Amino acid sequence: MRMLVALFLFLAAPAAMLAQGQGAVAPPKTHLKVGDMAPDFTLPSTAGGTVKLSDLRGKTVVLAFYPAAFTGGCTQQMQAYQFNLDKIDSSGAQVFGISADNTPSQRKFAEEVGAKFPMLSDFVTRDTLKNYGVLIASRGIANRANFVVDKAGKIAFIEEGQTAVDVTGAVTECERLKN
Repeated sequence: MRMLVALFLFLAAPAAMLAQGQGAVAPPKTHLKVGDMAPDFTLPSTAGGTVKLSDLRGKTVVLAFYPAAFTGGCTQQMQAYQFNLDKIDSSGAQVFGISADNTPSQRKFAEEVGAKFPMLSDFVTRDTLKNYGVLIASRGIANRANFVVDKAGKIAFIEEGQTAVDVTGAVTECERLKN
Protein backbone atom coordinates (compact mmCIF):
# COMPACT_ATOMS: atom_id res chain seq x y z
CA MET A 1 0.00 0.00 0.00
CA ARG A 2 2.80 2.40 0.87
CA MET A 3 4.38 1.60 -2.46
CA LEU A 4 1.16 2.59 -4.28
CA VAL A 5 0.91 5.87 -2.35
CA ALA A 6 4.55 6.68 -3.12
CA LEU A 7 4.01 5.88 -6.81
CA PHE A 8 0.89 8.03 -6.88
CA LEU A 9 2.70 10.98 -5.33
CA PHE A 10 5.65 10.52 -7.67
CA LEU A 11 3.34 10.65 -10.72
CA ALA A 12 0.91 13.27 -9.38
CA ALA A 13 3.49 15.98 -8.64
CA PRO A 14 4.58 16.57 -12.27
CA ALA A 15 0.95 16.48 -13.43
CA ALA A 16 -0.01 19.09 -10.82
CA MET A 17 2.89 21.30 -11.89
CA LEU A 18 1.80 21.12 -15.53
CA ALA A 19 -1.79 21.89 -14.64
CA GLN A 20 -0.60 25.03 -12.83
CA GLY A 21 1.53 26.00 -15.80
CA GLN A 22 4.83 25.21 -14.08
CA GLY A 23 7.28 23.41 -16.28
CA ALA A 24 5.16 24.12 -19.36
CA VAL A 25 6.89 25.55 -22.41
CA ALA A 26 5.76 29.13 -23.00
CA PRO A 27 4.53 29.85 -26.52
CA PRO A 28 6.80 32.05 -28.63
CA LYS A 29 6.41 35.81 -28.76
CA THR A 30 6.53 37.40 -32.16
CA HIS A 31 9.60 39.35 -33.19
CA LEU A 32 7.37 41.72 -35.16
CA LYS A 33 6.40 45.14 -33.82
CA VAL A 34 3.68 47.66 -34.56
CA GLY A 35 4.93 49.72 -37.50
CA ASP A 36 6.79 46.82 -39.18
CA MET A 37 5.81 45.79 -42.69
CA ALA A 38 3.66 42.68 -42.47
CA PRO A 39 5.44 39.70 -44.04
CA ASP A 40 3.86 38.81 -47.36
CA PHE A 41 2.40 35.35 -47.96
CA THR A 42 0.30 33.37 -50.37
CA LEU A 43 -1.92 30.72 -48.74
CA PRO A 44 -4.79 28.50 -49.86
CA SER A 45 -8.21 29.71 -48.77
CA THR A 46 -11.39 27.94 -47.74
CA ALA A 47 -13.13 30.33 -50.14
CA GLY A 48 -11.20 28.75 -53.03
CA GLY A 49 -7.97 29.80 -54.67
CA THR A 50 -5.21 31.54 -52.75
CA VAL A 51 -4.86 34.79 -50.85
CA LYS A 52 -1.74 36.93 -51.25
CA LEU A 53 -1.44 39.56 -48.53
CA SER A 54 0.23 42.16 -50.76
CA ASP A 55 -2.73 41.97 -53.16
CA LEU A 56 -4.86 43.40 -50.35
CA ARG A 57 -2.92 46.68 -50.03
CA GLY A 58 -5.36 49.56 -49.74
CA LYS A 59 -7.52 47.52 -47.36
CA THR A 60 -7.20 46.86 -43.63
CA VAL A 61 -6.62 43.17 -42.96
CA VAL A 62 -7.02 41.14 -39.76
CA LEU A 63 -4.87 38.01 -39.46
CA ALA A 64 -6.28 35.81 -36.70
CA PHE A 65 -3.80 33.02 -36.00
CA TYR A 66 -5.20 30.09 -34.05
CA PRO A 67 -3.58 26.85 -32.83
CA ALA A 68 -6.00 24.14 -33.95
CA ALA A 69 -9.47 23.79 -35.40
CA PHE A 70 -12.20 22.23 -33.26
CA THR A 71 -10.64 23.25 -29.93
CA GLY A 72 -12.23 25.41 -27.25
CA GLY A 73 -10.16 28.60 -27.42
CA CYS A 74 -10.01 28.55 -31.21
CA THR A 75 -13.76 28.10 -31.44
CA GLN A 76 -14.25 31.08 -29.11
CA GLN A 77 -11.80 33.25 -31.07
CA MET A 78 -13.35 32.50 -34.47
CA GLN A 79 -16.90 32.89 -33.13
CA ALA A 80 -15.91 36.24 -31.63
CA TYR A 81 -14.74 37.40 -35.06
CA GLN A 82 -17.97 36.15 -36.61
CA PHE A 83 -19.99 37.97 -33.93
CA ASN A 84 -18.10 41.20 -34.78
CA LEU A 85 -18.03 40.66 -38.55
CA ASP A 86 -20.54 43.44 -39.28
CA LYS A 87 -18.31 45.96 -37.42
CA ILE A 88 -15.23 44.67 -39.22
CA ASP A 89 -16.95 44.77 -42.61
CA SER A 90 -18.33 48.28 -42.00
CA SER A 91 -14.80 49.47 -41.19
CA GLY A 92 -13.71 48.22 -44.62
CA ALA A 93 -11.49 45.50 -43.17
CA GLN A 94 -11.19 41.84 -44.14
CA VAL A 95 -10.58 39.11 -41.55
CA PHE A 96 -8.79 35.81 -42.18
CA GLY A 97 -8.35 32.92 -39.75
CA ILE A 98 -4.93 31.27 -40.17
CA SER A 99 -3.71 27.94 -38.80
CA ALA A 100 -1.56 24.94 -39.64
CA ASP A 101 -4.70 22.85 -40.24
CA ASN A 102 -5.35 21.61 -43.77
CA THR A 103 -7.94 23.42 -45.89
CA PRO A 104 -10.63 20.69 -45.75
CA SER A 105 -10.42 20.65 -41.93
CA GLN A 106 -10.60 24.43 -41.84
CA ARG A 107 -13.63 24.40 -44.14
CA LYS A 108 -15.46 21.99 -41.81
CA PHE A 109 -14.37 24.01 -38.75
CA ALA A 110 -15.63 27.26 -40.30
CA GLU A 111 -18.95 25.59 -41.07
CA GLU A 112 -19.20 24.20 -37.53
CA VAL A 113 -18.50 27.55 -35.83
CA GLY A 114 -20.54 29.57 -38.34
CA ALA A 115 -17.58 31.62 -39.60
CA LYS A 116 -18.44 33.44 -42.83
CA PHE A 117 -14.90 34.71 -43.40
CA PRO A 118 -12.10 32.77 -45.13
CA MET A 119 -9.64 30.54 -43.30
CA LEU A 120 -6.10 30.27 -44.68
CA SER A 121 -3.99 27.13 -44.36
CA ASP A 122 -0.26 27.10 -43.63
CA PHE A 123 -0.32 23.30 -43.47
CA VAL A 124 2.35 22.56 -46.07
CA THR A 125 5.32 24.73 -45.04
CA ARG A 126 4.29 26.67 -41.91
CA ASP A 127 6.43 29.50 -43.35
CA THR A 128 3.78 32.14 -42.63
CA LEU A 129 3.58 31.00 -39.01
CA LYS A 130 7.39 31.23 -38.82
CA ASN A 131 7.55 34.63 -40.51
CA TYR A 132 5.00 36.06 -38.07
CA GLY A 133 6.85 34.53 -35.12
CA VAL A 134 3.87 32.49 -33.95
CA LEU A 135 4.99 28.94 -34.79
CA ILE A 136 5.24 26.60 -31.82
CA ALA A 137 7.76 24.39 -33.62
CA SER A 138 7.68 21.50 -31.18
CA ARG A 139 3.95 21.08 -31.79
CA GLY A 140 3.69 22.29 -35.39
CA ILE A 141 0.90 24.74 -34.51
CA ALA A 142 0.44 28.48 -34.20
CA ASN A 143 0.43 30.49 -31.02
CA ARG A 144 -2.86 32.39 -30.81
CA ALA A 145 -2.35 35.92 -32.14
CA ASN A 146 -4.26 38.73 -33.80
CA PHE A 147 -2.52 41.11 -36.19
CA VAL A 148 -4.19 44.10 -37.81
CA VAL A 149 -2.43 45.22 -40.99
CA ASP A 150 -3.18 48.74 -42.24
CA LYS A 151 -3.84 49.82 -45.83
CA ALA A 152 -0.12 50.41 -46.44
CA GLY A 153 0.76 46.87 -45.34
CA LYS A 154 2.17 47.87 -41.95
CA ILE A 155 1.27 46.14 -38.70
CA ALA A 156 -1.02 48.43 -36.69
CA PHE A 157 -1.97 46.09 -33.83
CA ILE A 158 -0.70 42.86 -32.25
CA GLU A 159 -2.21 40.76 -29.49
CA GLU A 160 -0.78 37.35 -28.57
CA GLY A 161 -1.54 34.42 -26.34
CA GLN A 162 -4.69 33.53 -24.48
CA THR A 163 -5.87 37.16 -24.37
CA ALA A 164 -6.23 37.04 -28.18
CA VAL A 165 -9.41 34.99 -27.72
CA ASP A 166 -11.00 38.40 -26.98
CA VAL A 167 -10.97 40.18 -30.34
CA THR A 168 -12.12 43.57 -29.02
CA GLY A 169 -8.69 45.17 -29.53
CA ALA A 170 -8.49 44.06 -33.17
CA VAL A 171 -12.06 45.21 -33.88
CA THR A 172 -11.38 48.60 -32.25
CA GLU A 173 -8.22 49.00 -34.33
CA CYS A 174 -10.17 48.25 -37.54
CA GLU A 175 -12.70 50.93 -36.61
CA ARG A 176 -9.89 53.40 -35.85
CA LEU A 177 -8.25 52.74 -39.23
CA LYS A 178 -11.54 53.25 -41.09
CA ASN A 179 -10.75 56.88 -41.86
